[in-house]
Amino acid sequence: MPAISFQSVSKTYVTARGPFQALDGVRFDIQPGEFFGLLGPNGAGKTTLISILAGLSKASAGAVTVHGFDVNTQAAQARRQLGVVPQELVFDPFFNVREALRFQSGYFGVTHNDDWIDELLHSLGLADKANHNMRQLSGGMKRRVLVAQALVHKPPVIVLDEPTAGVDVELRQTLWQFIAKLNKQGHTVLLTTHYLEEAEALCNRIAMLKQGKVVALENTSELLKAASSNVLRFKLDAELPAALAVKARVTGRIVQLPANDALEIERYLAAVREAGLVAEDIEIRKADLEDVFLDVMAAHADEVRV
Repeated sequence: MPAISFQSVSKTYVTARGPFQALDGVRFDIQPGEFFGLLGPNGAGKTTLISILAGLSKASAGAVTVHGFDVNTQAAQARRQLGVVPQELVFDPFFNVREALRFQSGYFGVTHNDDWIDELLHSLGLADKANHNMRQLSGGMKRRVLVAQALVHKPPVIVLDEPTAGVDVELRQTLWQFIAKLNKQGHTVLLTTHYLEEAEALCNRIAMLKQGKVVALENTSELLKAASSNVLRFKLDAELPAALAVKARVTGRIVQLPANDALEIERYLAAVREAGLVAEDIEIRKADLEDVFLDVMAAHADEVRV
């Protein structure tokens, strides 16, 4: 039985401009114990899909189950299986951290779990903040509390919606160490993130959404194999020649070009020299998940919503 099953899920909103289809027949399963990545550009439908999974929104068509429980007809049982870390920093300003975790436990009928709460506080670097009011915490600390709240009832499925957006490196490392530990213990993890290096390092399998449709669904290793074999990377203090610019990914001074073989690399560098430019810090690297992601999105650039 899948840990999560999305069965031809569609979602249409009625707007002043007419119907807007946020999801269009999304179908895939996530198996127990998987670390699964859900990727896509802003507006692709990721958060809408997670909202339906968590019971915060209702699909226009299709069904979603969590360990066999339908999120609509068996909402309480399905929600008990889930620990969801939302994007937004939502907190109760009237309680300290420990009290907030105890209240969250109570929502799921869990009591006398102070040992687990202590473990969460320690693992997420919150032990010294246990008696602090939520209003006193920094944004990064509030994010840690959200993670602890999602895990306080020991859910078998953990859903992380952009959990490290805008947080410091220390929190990212602490969080991933703890989540990886839980995953090894058998917890299923569903992650959405714009940090593609995180997805590449953590996720066994990945689905990519664009305009509400699944445009890629594969093991991470297979996605990487399908990418261009190499990437030429160098720094440049001027604009690229037009013929190269259409192929390049440029970030500040850094230029990256897909390169299948040594001859193609030499052609790129020759074009730079012929334009009177000097490439610095030249290196060749293997394609990564960001390269794959951009290739997949470009391949579906002409698709439009219904």
